[in-house]
Amino acid sequence: MPDRVFVGKLTQIPKGEGRVFAAAGRQVAVFHTHSGEVFAAQATCPHRQGPLADGLTGGTTIVCPLHDRAYDLRTGLGLNGESTSIEVYPASLDASGKIWLTLPS
Repeated sequence: MPDRVFVGKLTQIPKGEGRVFAAAGRQVAVFHTHSGEVFAAQATCPHRQGPLADGLTGGTTIVCPLHDRAYDLRTGLGLNGESTSIEVYPASLDASGKIWLTLPS
């Protein structure tokens, strides 16, 4: 059964940026989009282990800061012909702005 884990508050992540949080023994990048949504994914790019939280976000897309590899934060699928994908995790906010992730056990 998946684990629901509190990782931080939305106020810790400026809109349009990401931050890395420790959650259930793993590093997870959490993104706060300009529209106010939150998404979570593995912390490093599968290409050269670039720090995804430092990448550029646009809508529901993250672009790795090292080599411009782009991924869909909803599905994890690579964009622009990328054959690799990233692991994404369900993220939600409660009424007080706490970020909750659902992670595999």
